[in-house]
Parts: sequence; C-alpha cells; structure tokens
Amino acid sequence: MENNQEYLFEFIELKELHRPVLILALDGWIDSSGIARSVKESLLSKAQSRTIVKFDTDKLLDHRARRPILNLNNGVVENLEWPSIELLHIEGLEGPDTCLLHGPEPDHEWKNFSQAITNICHDLDISLVVGLGAYPAAVPHTRPTRLSCTASSDEMAKKLDFVTASVKVPAGLQAVIENQVAESGIPSIGLWAQVPHYLSTGPYPPAAVELLEGLRSISGVYSQDLQLDRKALNTRSHLDQLIGSNEEHLTMIEKLELAYDQLNSAEASLPSGDDLAEELQNFLRSQEES
Repeated sequence: MENNQEYLFEFIELKELHRPVLILALDGWIDSSGIARSVKESLLSKAQSRTIVKFDTDKLLDHRARRPILNLNNGVVENLEWPSIELLHIEGLEGPDTCLLHGPEPDHEWKNFSQAITNICHDLDISLVVGLGAYPAAVPHTRPTRLSCTASSDEMAKKLDFVTASVKVPAGLQAVIENQVAESGIPSIGLWAQVPHYLSTGPYPPAAVELLEGLRSISGVYSQDLQLDRKALNTRSHLDQLIGSNEEHLTMIEKLELAYDQLNSAEASLPSGDDLAEELQNFLRSQEES
C-alpha cells in the first residue's frame, strides 16, 4: 500500500505474519491505575518480542516534556536513554499472531502518525486493532470490573457485554488510530476497564485481569498470568480488611453496590452522558494537576 508517511518510521524486520491482531498500548493518555500498562507488561513477560517498526521520536515527541534519561556512574556519563515508539511482534502467546504498538503517545503529527499506522496495518495484513485503557468510575471493588468500549461498528460493540453510552469526550491518539483504521476497512475497538474512583491513583490488579480477559474474548489473544491473578485476589482481601473497619467507608461501598446492581438489572438505565463526561473530565483535570 502506498505510504506517504515513511519519513516517520523504518521497518526493522518485515516478518510474514498470518492475519495478526494489533494491540495499542501507548503511554500518557487515560490509563487509570496503569491498567493498560499492566496488561502490556503481562503479555510481554510471557513471550518473546521482536521490533518490526521503529518510529522517529525526534519528529513525534517534545523532548522538553519527555526528556531522555542520563545514566551516570560515579560522575561518568555511561549513556543516554531516549524514549522510543515501536511496533513489536510478540511470539508465544495463545491465539492469533500478535503485534503491539507501545511507547509514549506522540505530541506531534497525529494525523500523519495515524495514517502511517493504518498503512502499516495493511502492509502486515492486520485483521483487528484493539486499544487498551482504563478510567475511574463510580463502581465498587466488591463487584466484577466492567469493561466499556469505543467500537468501530454496532457489531463490534455487541460482541461482549460492554457498558456503552453516548458521550462527547476528548480523544486520545489511540482513538484517532482506531477511527483511521476502521475507515480503511480494518475493524477496531477500544477496551476500557472501569476502576473504582476511590482507587484510581494506585495499582488495581482486578481490573488488569478483566481487561486481559476482555482482550482474549474479543481477539483470541491470551496469556495466563497466575501472578496477576494472585495480586488481584490479595488486593480484594486487603481492601475488604481496610474498608471493613470504617463504618463511613462501608456505607459508601453499599451505595456503590446498589447503583452497580441496579445498572445490571433489566430495568436499569445507563448513567447519563453528562455524568460520564464529568467523571472523565475530573480525572483528566486531576492528572494535569499532579
């Protein structure tokens, strides 16, 4: 496929793959509790990876905001570590061939970068693009983590029991890529784990486990992570102990449980778009202030 964005990247190794799935896991956008990062690290820890494409971060990143790391040893400069954006082939996972786009979300050239990814997807015969993310929601830790989606079609949105809503929110680059590839004929979907809002600033393994399961259900890509499963169980036990000793916290959890259960009932309606948008905007504001 003709590619006019080749100045942004270079192919390191063009390996023949069979209808691979591309996972988007860029850093720097909405990833409450680092859930998408945890899923990415889980996948990479269970398999080998090879770099297929490297992107020119001099053109894509503002290095004043994302500075290189200077490594010093007793006052002597050993090296500089520059941020990188790469597309990997992950070998050894269950399911279809898998590629992963990771690194910091670019600061510049969003349209050209998205078109470059789209063209690369066609070069590699990508069958599905899946973005990963997480956001804080008014949900209790005592209930299963819900997944919501940003899908390229009604058919994709109905594949799993996703929470859906009609909202207007600021878009991250992954959403731009998902939209671009969908317009070119490749199905895409963003999977979003809902993290209890009172836990959104720290690790929350139960949401990572559920996001990993959602990825398996929608794409077939999977790698069992027993360590992550244990962390999820330990987190639930630890939280129950902390909250069980505080009557005020117990009352809050009971109210969240009631709202969660009503939402899951046949008669319930979804939260309004305004409520969801306000929740997201509050989170973004807190990220900018921190």
